[in-house]
Amino acid sequence: MSRLVDYARSAKVDIVLLGAAFVWGASYLAAKQLTEAGSLWGMMALRFGAAAVILYLIRAFKPVKFTKADIWVGSAVGVGLATVMTVETNGIHLTSATNAGLIISLSIIFTPIIEGWVRKFWLPKNFFMAAGGAVVGVAFLVSGNGLQSPNWGDALMFGAAVLRAYYQVVQGSLTAGRKLTTINLTIFQTLTAGVIFFIVDVPGTVQAAGSSGPNEWFLLGFLVLLCTVYGFFAMMWGIRRTSASRIALLQGTEPVWAVFIAMLFGGEQLNWIGGIGALLIIGSCYWGLGIEQAARQKRLSDSATGVASAAESHN
Repeated sequence: MSRLVDYARSAKVDIVLLGAAFVWGASYLAAKQLTEAGSLWGMMALRFGAAAVILYLIRAFKPVKFTKADIWVGSAVGVGLATVMTVETNGIHLTSATNAGLIISLSIIFTPIIEGWVRKFWLPKNFFMAAGGAVVGVAFLVSGNGLQSPNWGDALMFGAAVLRAYYQVVQGSLTAGRKLTTINLTIFQTLTAGVIFFIVDVPGTVQAAGSSGPNEWFLLGFLVLLCTVYGFFAMMWGIRRTSASRIALLQGTEPVWAVFIAMLFGGEQLNWIGGIGALLIIGSCYWGLGIEQAARQKRLSDSATGVASAAESHN
């Protein structure tokens, strides 16, 4: 019965995080169009600033006092978010979507490596086989038009993959064991990122707000409401209930959703090689999820057994 309850809780977290992966996959098309319409920094300042305001209004329905920990931790992860988004968005702008999608997926492998180093706990070898399978799946998925020659955008995307993995591990470490309120954390996370982008390009932010048409505001609304308000709230909520490695695997489904949205709204086609890649990603991710969950439960069980044995020896 206890195992069934644990499975149900884990499934709930997975569903919420898969929803975030879906909207983030859809965000590539929206973000690409917005960066072509105005200042990259200005659009991100509007996106994260508006998200912070909306989250604050939502919080008004059930306000919880801001604590020093909420403010400090939320601001810290906001700085990290701004750093990752800066490197990642500039990388996407400078390289092809094919190369970007393949390289950023390396965070699936980097996350458990960094998490294992930080927490002195290594996942089974099968986990890395699953992560490798997901990366191979991404390679199949995005290679329909062939890889372009490497450039500075590829280097930025490689750096973004490392930064994203490190950011997830640090975010999990900062929030673990603390009495924090998820919505308060997310408010300061998005507010801090928005303020940083605004300071970087004040004129671009003002111009983006004044010159955007209905299409740009629609895309910005999608990024604000679903990709930021829901996506980052779901991530903050989920990372306090599972591991960074598990979240990295769920994020590995982003390219699948990105291709699906591109086919549905962008008129792109998915050939049979891409179909195999999509199946590899989904299969590998859920294989890895099972391995990670079993390893985490075993670690908790061994820890509890060790504590009980120590108590008996003491008595």
